[in-house]
Amino acid sequence: MSPPPHRRPRRVDLVRLRRELPSDVATALDAYERHLSLERGLSPHTVRAYLGDAVALLVHLAAGTPGDATVESVDLLGLRSWLAAQHAEGASRTTMARRAASARALTAWAARTGLLAEDPGPRLNAPRPHRTLPVVVRPDQAGAALEAAAAGADQHDPVALRDRAVVELLYASGVRVAELCGLDLDDVDYSQRVIRVLGKGSRERTVPFGVPAERAVRQWADLGRSALVTERSHRALFLGARGGRLDPRTARRVVHDVMGAVPGSADVGPHGLRHSAATHLLEGGADLRTVQELLGHATLATTQLYTHVTVERLKAIHDRTHPRS
Repeated sequence: MSPPPHRRPRRVDLVRLRRELPSDVATALDAYERHLSLERGLSPHTVRAYLGDAVALLVHLAAGTPGDATVESVDLLGLRSWLAAQHAEGASRTTMARRAASARALTAWAARTGLLAEDPGPRLNAPRPHRTLPVVVRPDQAGAALEAAAAGADQHDPVALRDRAVVELLYASGVRVAELCGLDLDDVDYSQRVIRVLGKGSRERTVPFGVPAERAVRQWADLGRSALVTERSHRALFLGARGGRLDPRTARRVVHDVMGAVPGSADVGPHGLRHSAATHLLEGGADLRTVQELLGHATLATTQLYTHVTVERLKAIHDRTHPRS
């Protein structure tokens, strides 16, 4: 039995519903998937989300019956109905905005490939997501966490060496966790202290890192990696316990564990460490354009969010310390 058309199915349901779509729709979605991953260079996670939204939209328009779904039935009224149903179910503004963007991506591709006579996407309005300030840790808290990771690596346990290198490099470079896990041995230039990163949209950039991170990564590469390496390792820089490329979920757990050991520190993962690195760069005098390049942001507007973080912290310090605040 298909889920009610007003409720977005869970991921496991979406996989099943995709298999139940008519063959021509399934073929179209396969082509759409190739477009997202190969032409647009989106991450596997983003591709899965976009495809899930496409399936949910088509099933909604077919009144919950996958066998009746067609791409040609997508119009502005249907798009609005799909978003309205999700709003009635309590979807957040951020979720609504993301799914509207996903729907526009589908209709733009369908119109360009001739599956739709015209693209209704540009006429679809959706609420703008709330811009919330990211949670960051203080420089002293980041330093305490890195010192604790270094102490844990003193016994040269391979996993402890890896964990220290992961946290040091994430904080030193501000790269995304997927970018870090995607690094190969050849992507690290120790003489220049830079890494070559493949970011969103397959955009390559060069990111510097400092002496402590160099020391940690060298120690991992020289002493720890050889203990975990297997035939599955290939040229991956960071490895999991079984020798395969380090999974981002494991890297997230590592960061949470390291930061959670610091009294009073916010519970942040790799993205919080990235936010913290960007904030600390700006507080140290770096300009927005430089931080934008380091983080790999496509637009300066994304980087400008961190200026609000630094202003809020300055205001908090002023309120706490000035006698006439």
